[in-house]
Amino acid sequence: MKKQDNINASRRDFIKHSSLGLAGTSLSGGVVGSLVSSKAVAAEQSTVVTAAHWGPLGVVVEDGKVVKSGPAIPAPLTNELQSVVADQLYSETRVKYPMVRKGYLEGNKDTSLRGRDEWVRVSWEQAFDLVAKEIKRVRDSYGATGIYAGSYGWYSSGSLHAARTLLHRYLNVTGGFVGSKGDYSTGAAQVIMPHVLGTIEVYEQQTSWETILESSEIVVLWSANPLTTLRIAWTSTDQEGLAYFKKLKESGKRIICIDPVRSESCEFLGAEWIPINTATDVPLMLGIAHTLVSEDKHDKAFLKKYTSGYDKFEEYLLGKTDGQPKDATWASKLTGVPVEVIKQLANDFVTKRTMLMGGWGMQRQRHGEQSHWMMVTLASMLGQIGLPGGGFGFSYHYANGGVPTATGGILGSITANPAVQAGEKTWLDETSKMAFPVARVADALLNPGKTIQYNGTEITYPDIKLVYWAGGNPFVHHQDTNTLVKAFHKPDTFIVNEVNWTPTARMADIVLPVTTSYERNDLTMSGDYSMMNIYPMKQVVPPQFEAKSDYDIFTELAKRAGVEEQFTENKSEMDWLKGFYQTAFDAARKNRVLMPKFEKFWEENKPITFKANEKAKKWVRYEEFRNDPLLNPLGTPSGKIEIYSDVVAKMNYDDCKGYPSWMEPAEFAGNTTAEAPLALVTPHPYYRLHSQLAHTSLRQKYAVNDREPVLIHKDDAATRGIVDGDIVRIFNSRGQVLAGAVVTDGIIKGTVALHEGAWYDPANLGQSDKPLCKNGCPNVLTRDEGTSKLAQGNSPNTCIVQVEKFTGEAPAVTVFKQPKQSA
Repeated sequence: MKKQDNINASRRDFIKHSSLGLAGTSLSGGVVGSLVSSKAVAAEQSTVVTAAHWGPLGVVVEDGKVVKSGPAIPAPLTNELQSVVADQLYSETRVKYPMVRKGYLEGNKDTSLRGRDEWVRVSWEQAFDLVAKEIKRVRDSYGATGIYAGSYGWYSSGSLHAARTLLHRYLNVTGGFVGSKGDYSTGAAQVIMPHVLGTIEVYEQQTSWETILESSEIVVLWSANPLTTLRIAWTSTDQEGLAYFKKLKESGKRIICIDPVRSESCEFLGAEWIPINTATDVPLMLGIAHTLVSEDKHDKAFLKKYTSGYDKFEEYLLGKTDGQPKDATWASKLTGVPVEVIKQLANDFVTKRTMLMGGWGMQRQRHGEQSHWMMVTLASMLGQIGLPGGGFGFSYHYANGGVPTATGGILGSITANPAVQAGEKTWLDETSKMAFPVARVADALLNPGKTIQYNGTEITYPDIKLVYWAGGNPFVHHQDTNTLVKAFHKPDTFIVNEVNWTPTARMADIVLPVTTSYERNDLTMSGDYSMMNIYPMKQVVPPQFEAKSDYDIFTELAKRAGVEEQFTENKSEMDWLKGFYQTAFDAARKNRVLMPKFEKFWEENKPITFKANEKAKKWVRYEEFRNDPLLNPLGTPSGKIEIYSDVVAKMNYDDCKGYPSWMEPAEFAGNTTAEAPLALVTPHPYYRLHSQLAHTSLRQKYAVNDREPVLIHKDDAATRGIVDGDIVRIFNSRGQVLAGAVVTDGIIKGTVALHEGAWYDPANLGQSDKPLCKNGCPNVLTRDEGTSKLAQGNSPNTCIVQVEKFTGEAPAVTVFKQPKQSA
């Protein structure tokens, strides 16, 4: 979009001539000052700058109502997620008032009514009383172990209004709770990587994009779709990751996508697509590795100097331990990748400076620990780790990894534990010990007292009587939804703070209506790794209906527990924000970077942008280690890359050995049945952030026959009499869903793709163990099984299904409407 020729044009003209009124105008260039000054703004119209996961936003307000939104800073590629602020505020799905499930309010102990009972509107006073009394009852009767506040979900953008952190803070100051370990994104990788590299790795800064563009000859996107995942960030996207991928496209470098699906990134980048059977990334890597050894092309000097235990792995690779050489022919049968392609990849990778950009989908599978471990091993055999443009990286697709880290200041933020006097022993010390792996929540609720293995330790599940969830949507993001429903029938009480009537809110007993980020004030950094901007998150409109912020909700609950001062530290919303800003201001000053005082920043209503220095632009991950491994050892027992881990080996797990290896999962493309002949893969959606924004008008861009789209190969469709646009039933032993068929050659034959994040919408809940999900939530079908005893991560991408054309009248999708309310 072109910049305005006359930046002094009136706001009315400005808005009339652009899709937003801010798109195409750099706020950091000072233009916004003239746009939002009181002289320029018509009384009934204004533009407010705020931010969300999908970036900096300009929001146009007319007569007190949002009428338009879009990028506050020009986006390198159109990001439709930025256009639906109004949908989020005024959606039909909003929770408008405090609501209590009818049976719960009347004292009915039948928890199986959750998800199908009527709802009763209550006053905030009554809702606060119910919550406060129930939390006190459970804690008095069962202690802190009776309350689970996993509240797992995406971070709420903002330094103050972070729902999960605020919930944990409230429960900490009132007596403790059971928490969770790890996450769904990288459950397997984040546990194995410290054993291999001495760091969590998946959330670390990557070799600078400037270096990639200068030095890489081949870039491999392995199970990664950055064009989708870089539209968002954990804090707020700085949008630079997409800008760099655009530069990569324009560079003419060779780009390879290894993926079961010909993704948006593959299409946009004009990349070579190598279709692969889902969950067979490890065999492909082994086939490449075997080719390197058999042709004597692996970097023996690098392996000797920088790695530990390679010899043990090589015995396995060559088949000396199990009689099966992991050669290209073996790998081809499992992966569906031709033998000659596997051999060519080995030769190309080792002769050209190659950056392996690994995604996370390949470790969201049974034995998921092996994929990242094996990618590090393959990169070690190529010998390019620590060289400009070579090696591996696990966050180029996430939150703008590889964008050079800026020099400036970093905002402070609210913490889950208020300050404790040094050396003072409190119950907070015990709280940290009460946690189990996040993906095991259904198992924990169903089996109190059960002991599981986890990363060399044992964890015994507590007996949970109350679950409190603030932010997050487990009835969409957790695997095997029908089992999860049974699990959430177990606790006495389930409380949810929510903006919308999500599937999770519908399963609760008490639902408290919460503001969106557009109805409160906050601050956020951008870029996660780049720390490039500080965005103001100004309140755009007043709270809608009876919504309150999580901060205000927990302040009131803390007050009723007699600990309001501990929770708030006697600070208002603006007091907190000034303090967080001052933290950044002081750090910037030490870095000799100027920042305006808070009052001026807030009044100017525009982002602060920091710049990266030349050193940051040339930064290479593991360069220091490569230059001097003795002076800069890794945090592993050997100080080197552990291709063989003695620590892991001594755990004696049957599903995770001491070196990376292929272990066949019970369900995958190579282990299908007559009843379930197709593999299922569940990629990230393009028009949502997981389940966020699923209820907005963006749904019209992808829904097929008002259902979630399922990608099916044209040959698989033909054998089933399915044509493009048909409603199909996807089913297996765990459940069944409806979806709209997208017949394509952009997916490997034998696999179907159903994007994660579709809201669970069961027909006739309670009348069947496997109710039909009308909307196509893929986790109705996936296995709720730990990746291994090591990490106990989630493993949705090892799953098999059957697909058939749906006949008869399809039930309407109802999850985006208000639930039944009692008169």
